[in-house]
This record gives sequence, C-alpha cells and structure tokens, in this order.
Amino acid sequence: MSRYYPSQPLVGVGIVIWKDDQFCLIKRVKAPRKGMLSLPGGAQELGETYFEAAKREILEETNMVVKVLGLVDVVDSITHDDEGKVKLHYTLVDVYAKWISGEPQGGSDAMDAAWYPYETLEWLILWSETERIIQESRALWQGDT
Repeated sequence: MSRYYPSQPLVGVGIVIWKDDQFCLIKRVKAPRKGMLSLPGGAQELGETYFEAAKREILEETNMVVKVLGLVDVVDSITHDDEGKVKLHYTLVDVYAKWISGEPQGGSDAMDAAWYPYETLEWLILWSETERIIQESRALWQGDT
C-alpha cells in the first residue's frame, strides 16, 4: 500500500529510549518531517508485534539494542492536502524502552541519532506530540527505575 493517499491508516511504532536521564532522537531521512528530529521508529510489518517492531526499528535506525518496557500512548498523525484529501495517515503506537547496548548512529531511515539530556527537551524543535510522548514516557521510566 502506498504511504501517500492510502486506502487505510498505516501502523507505525515510535520508541523513546532511555539511558539514565537521556533519551535518543534521530534526524529523519524521509517525509513526513524530513530533516527534523524525531523519535526512532517506523512501520510495523505483517506478523510482527509492536514490541518486536520497536526492537527491529531501533536496531535498524540507531544500531542499539533495547528492552521495550511498555506502552506510552497511541497518536494519530493525519495530513491533508490542499484539497482536503487525506495525504498521509499513520496510527503511531509509542512505547518506551531501556537502553541495553550500542551507541547511537544513523541507520536506514535516520541521518543521525544522538542522546539528549532531558533538561534540553524544552529547547528542541519537535512535533508537539513527540514532546508530549517524551514527557509522558519519562514519568513511566522514572517509575521503573
């Protein structure tokens, strides 16, 4: 199915990886939000759980291994064209994970990957939903540590 003007929503996963009080962001290679900082993630594949998709996408995009800890939230990302038609529609299942190994580096769909201290969140230019998911995942992460 085409990503543009799809016949139904596409399912994707977004992952907030925590290492101490730092989280990982990538710089996107593809639209939507090409060139912007974002959570690592991508499309869920047929027969794959969203936890499995999260682990696979992290490895592909950042070269890191993680332990997925739980669900943060589900976000709808819908983009309309100038005529009001749905151009893009993603249902994003956002999870949070604990860093296990590896150092962040850009991979398949990421120009770059890096750790960011939580206290820098307010200074980063992010989609508002990305910022909200990071904030909510931090509360969950702190409860797990």
